[in-house]
Amino acid sequence: MMARNAEKYYYPITEAIRSALPLVDEFIVALGEGEPGDLTRELLGSLDSSKIRIFHRSWDESSFTNARILRDETNFALEQCRGDWCLYLQADEVIHERDHPEIMEQCKKFLRDNAVDGFLFRYLHFWGDYRHVLDCHNWYRNDIRIVRNHRGITSYKDAQSFRREGQHLNVIPLKARIFHYGYVRPPVLMQDKRKKQHSLHWGIRSAEQAFSDNPGPFDYGPLGRLRQFGDTHPAVMEERIRQFNWGDQLNYTRKLNLNRPLVKHEKIKYRLLTLLENRLLGGRQLWAYRNWNLLRR
Repeated sequence: MMARNAEKYYYPITEAIRSALPLVDEFIVALGEGEPGDLTRELLGSLDSSKIRIFHRSWDESSFTNARILRDETNFALEQCRGDWCLYLQADEVIHERDHPEIMEQCKKFLRDNAVDGFLFRYLHFWGDYRHVLDCHNWYRNDIRIVRNHRGITSYKDAQSFRREGQHLNVIPLKARIFHYGYVRPPVLMQDKRKKQHSLHWGIRSAEQAFSDNPGPFDYGPLGRLRQFGDTHPAVMEERIRQFNWGDQLNYTRKLNLNRPLVKHEKIKYRLLTLLENRLLGGRQLWAYRNWNLLRR
């Protein structure tokens, strides 16, 4: 994992790490120096595990374009790993304990199969709170989160996925899920996080200009239009979910506020594509994001 300002921007970083600890021999954190008042270092210090190895890093603002800093820091963390397989989690991604047995079983099963570069996970993208998920056309439904070590595999683009020398990896699909909480935080913090993300992709000056007329809070839109999640969350998330206290700032109706810029999944084009995919194609996405070669073993 690479991280910076995780506590300040409400990332469930300790929950993410705790969800992975039963699976790993060591857990590497490339921890960037945070902004004043950020307590990420103290949070990580509260985790009582000899498996955790923290590397303190300084982020170069000249790398705050095209998300290069995210890719570089992820690659640094990857280079520190000593195991056969490397499990990658971002600071807002959590694994359910129910999926641990399958992950362990498949890593053991394919350890000596050199045709396999890694494993593909299914994604659940939560939006606004812990009860609503996005299964929309413009949101990826799978990605690589385990890669084979010592194979020249590196982080790709904005550290979302992986490739080897620019080529797709050969991966095995798992039923295991990544619970993605990147859009679950109080609306004011959500807008602050979006501005920070913008700066990492297009630079600090661009972020200041882009958000000058819309300082926040972020409007999640009508949650009543989204699918409700009916299963359990990872056990490590119980306390954080119990602390949820911004429901009065959310719109639980189906009514869309047209006096604000629409979020991408709210636009007519994507709503129609989502309807077609989910109702007629059984969830199969048209022109889906696919950064891998799928293996069937």
